[in-house]
Parts: sequence; C-alpha cells; structure tokens
Amino acid sequence: MTKPGEPASYDPEAVRARYLAERAKRMVPGRTEIRDLRSDTFFARYRDDPFTAVTPRDPLSDEVDVVIVGGGIAGVLAGANLRKAGIERIRIVDLAGGVGGTWYWNRYPGVMCDVESYIYMPLLEELEYVPTHRYAFGDEILRHLEAIAGRFDLVEDALFHTGVTRAEWDDTASRWRVHTDRGDEITTRWYVLCVGILNLMKLPAIAGMEDFGGRSFHTARWDYAYTGGSLHEPLTRLADKSVAFIGTGASGIQCVPPLAQSAKHLYVFQRTPSAVGERGNRLTDPRFAETLEPGWQRERMDNFQSIMVGRPVDSDEVDDGWTHHWAAVHHPTRKKGLSPAEYMRVAEAVDYEVMDVHRHRVEELVADPVKAEILKPYYRYLCKRPCFHDEYLLAFNNPNVTLIDCPAGIERITAQGPVVDGRQYEVDCLIYGTGFEPELTPLARRAGHEIVGRGGVSLAAKWADGPATLFGMMTRGFPNLFVMPAPAQQSVVTVNYTQLAVLGGEFVGGAVGLLERHGVEVFDVSAEAEESWVQKIVDSFVDGSAVLSACTPSRLNNEGHPELINPKNANYGRAMGDWFGYRELLERWLEDARFEGLDLEVRSTA
Repeated sequence: MTKPGEPASYDPEAVRARYLAERAKRMVPGRTEIRDLRSDTFFARYRDDPFTAVTPRDPLSDEVDVVIVGGGIAGVLAGANLRKAGIERIRIVDLAGGVGGTWYWNRYPGVMCDVESYIYMPLLEELEYVPTHRYAFGDEILRHLEAIAGRFDLVEDALFHTGVTRAEWDDTASRWRVHTDRGDEITTRWYVLCVGILNLMKLPAIAGMEDFGGRSFHTARWDYAYTGGSLHEPLTRLADKSVAFIGTGASGIQCVPPLAQSAKHLYVFQRTPSAVGERGNRLTDPRFAETLEPGWQRERMDNFQSIMVGRPVDSDEVDDGWTHHWAAVHHPTRKKGLSPAEYMRVAEAVDYEVMDVHRHRVEELVADPVKAEILKPYYRYLCKRPCFHDEYLLAFNNPNVTLIDCPAGIERITAQGPVVDGRQYEVDCLIYGTGFEPELTPLARRAGHEIVGRGGVSLAAKWADGPATLFGMMTRGFPNLFVMPAPAQQSVVTVNYTQLAVLGGEFVGGAVGLLERHGVEVFDVSAEAEESWVQKIVDSFVDGSAVLSACTPSRLNNEGHPELINPKNANYGRAMGDWFGYRELLERWLEDARFEGLDLEVRSTA
C-alpha cells in the first residue's frame, strides 16, 4: 500500500535493491586509480597550454605587498578587493597563460556553466554588464573575468605560465618567500591561496593507455589543432575520424552533441549515467536589464541560496532545475508529527520521484530503447552532482553515435583504442572527459607546492589529520596567510561557488585593509581560536554514511566510501553549512575591527 507522500508506483524495497545492484557493478577494485600528471612523464604533456604560447622571460627577484596563487574567479575577486583596500603591489601567479582559472582551461566545444549566469558571473553591477544568455558559455565567462582583472589592474604584474614551487615564512623578516619554477624569488607580506576546488585534471589509470596510436587529450586542454572548429563552430577536421569519448559527467554531456554533429563516428563510453535535467537556455531578454535595481545581484544570489539551504522565499527568481529538484531532494517538506524515520522515508520518496522524472525524460528523448535504458540513472539524486542540458540526450538519436555501457570501467586501451567486454573499438582519436580530482582533495595537493610555516612545519604535515583553521581561511603557524573558503575546508559549501568566492574576496580585502590601517606587521591565529573553530566544525558534522553508503560512487560521496569522510572536513553548520550565519560572522568580524582570534605584532613607531 502506498503511504502518504509517496508516488503511486513507488516500491521502496525494490528501488533500494535496484540502486544497490547498480552500485555493486561500479564498486570495483582500482576504480579510483588515476595518473598523477605532475610526476607521470608520459602523460605530463596533457598539462601543456594549447591556447597561449609561453613567453620566455628572465627570473624576477622583488618584493610585493601580496602574492595571490591562482588567477581564477577566487584570485580575481581577491585581487579586486585588495585593490579596493588600497593595496598597490599585487602579483597573481598562475600556471595558465592568463586569468580565468577553470574558464581559461576548459574551452571544449559547447562548454557553459550550469548555474544561472546572472548569479554566477561576479561583479556584474560593478562592470555594468548583463550576460547574453541565461546560462553563459565559457568564452563569455572568460572575457568577463578578463574584464574584471583589467578594471582592477591585475594583469600587468601577474606571472603567467608560472608555478609556485615553495613558499616559506621567514620569521626574521616577517615575510613570505615565494619560489617559482621559472627561478623567481618574491618576498611578500601577505600570501593568499586561491588555488580552486576543481583544478587538477583527473586522468584514470587504464591499462595500455600509453599504447594508443592515435591522437588523445583531456577536455581541459582541447586540441582544436586536431579537431578543427571552435567552441561554437563545427569540428571540421573530424569528418573522416572515429572518436572515442570517455566520461558522461558535466564535461561529457556538453561535448557529446558537437562531437556527434562533426565526427564520422562517435563512441561514448559511460561508467555511470548522469541525471540530465532540462537546462532551458535562452538569450537574455533585452527587458531584463530594465528591471534591475541597485543591489540586484546580491539579492538574486541570496534568493537562490535561500532555496538551496531550505529557507522560505516569497518567489523563486532563478526558477530552474536546481531550485526545483535539487532543493526538493535536500529539503523535503517536513510535515507536523512525523518521526525522524518517517521523515527519512518521505525524503526517499521525494528523491525517487525526482529521479523518475529524469528517467522518463530519457525515454521521451532517446528513440532507441536499448540506449535509453543504459542512459537512465538508477541511484538517488543526492548521490551525484546533477547535470542539465537540452541537446545531450537527443545526440544519441544520431546514427553515428554508439553508446558503450561499461559500469566497471574500460578493460584496457590498445594501439587501436578502448576494449570493453573483450570487444575492441578502433578509433582515430581518444578524448578523456574525466573531469577533475574532487573537492575533498587536500588543500596542499591542490596548491601544488610546499607551504612551510613557523618552525619549518609544512601545511601538508599540519593538516595531515584534517584541516585546522579559523573561519576556514586562516591557520595557526602560518602568519599572514589567507586561504579562500572552499569545500572540506571548514567554511561552507554553495551550489553557486561564485557567491562563496565573492564573500572570501571581500573578507581577504577587508581584513588586509584593516590590518594595514592598524599598523599590524604580522598576524597569526591564536591556539584557542583555532581549537574552538575546529570543535565547532566537528560538532556540526553529520554522518551521512547510512544514506550515502548506498549511493553509486561519485566525488560527492567519497567514491562510495562516505564512512571515511573526516569530521574535520565538515562545514560551519550542519550539512552544506549555515551560509547566512557564516557570512554574518565574517562581516561582523570586519565591522568590529577587534581582530578576535588573532595574535598581532604591531609595527614599531620608533
């Protein structure tokens, strides 16, 4: 008998059994093994920049006020706010050939953002810019970030195609000494890590990868010299080529349609299907700008974030798959009198209903019932980051597209191409759409260089058992160091990462401005403040392994092992964190200007 709040055809036991069976297919030994592209001599070339030539230059030796590691959204926003605080000598250091971060590197055909452009692209009001589409394509986002960097004069002194190799705190000089792979030695008072959350290309370790005889590359370094075309134009050089595409996550669903249109034949290798909802992209209505009043972007961001954390709102301004499905699954309506167990059953039923909508969408759009069945996602919606696209599923109706179901992964790769279930697929080109190392990747690895604080202690060593911070942005023993807030870093998590980066940039700029005005030479986090913050984080940790352990493996559930998630990787507040409480705390800290939680060394007035 169907219980109140459950869909009519819902059999929870049967659904759980199906989901567990699908999970078991994918929980195979070696599924998380990857190539470390920083040390893998054969595949290190995958990291090369195909978009901007490296300009030779002599090593630098200088002193600046701030070094910012990373020129993506976080780095550009930190730099903009430091400029507003009156800081003059700022150096951004980045391995890329320009600013943009993920939007510099990801230029594959069809690349766009799955969060609404009016809340994702930062500082729209300040630059008096309105995005051309509801969901912006990557090139428009990159141009906008370049415009912000230009507005705040962050490019001229930046060191591009440059990687930091070591940063060490010098207690005698009260400065950070920063060394790079191009021989630079830079001294700086303030050191800001803006290294991104999905910045390390993930390349799976598949037997025989080195043997492939055709062209291969990762989507984050798209090879237009080989494929022809551009983000918006047909890939003309693939007309006589067979292409293997590995991966059906966020990158894959955007690449498949243009590849299907251009390649002689496209083989799509799928380990786990994504839940692909409607995107509903469209040009921005010219009348949209006429409705905007001062403060509109923050208000729109807050409206979206309120829905994401389950706060009531008068209207849904974004009104898309995130606010409809994601919010419904994460915050089911709690009826009066329900016990915790009953509420969990209601939540499970809501999740099933949302996933069934996605499975029916596959049936409606994909003509071949065999392909359609392979493309249906059988797991809970909260197990994987959802995707949204209007052309992806339709692409499988093309006669030149073959879908290969390989839940346990690809067996091996030969000189001719991938092998699955003993069958050889012969291709000319192999494209890895396998994404990035997950948000849980430790900060020291994402930073990509050794960070050494007081007493010769490295950040990697200090955080070996999990982060230890104040606000998720400062850490004891590493004076004058700021880290932009990020998942698994004791701050909060947002679906719209830009909103968190905006807050982080405002805090870094505001804090440095205050410290400068008060004549502070050095700050460090007090032992008591750090201990108290870490305890807050651990106390708010919610062990979701009882639910997530039944999930198909993904980066959101620690590849199927949520029980191994460290409580120190939790957020300020339960689950994704108390976003509004966290922002209020940071803003109040700046307004009070008492530097609570910090030990200060003030400059001598002698």
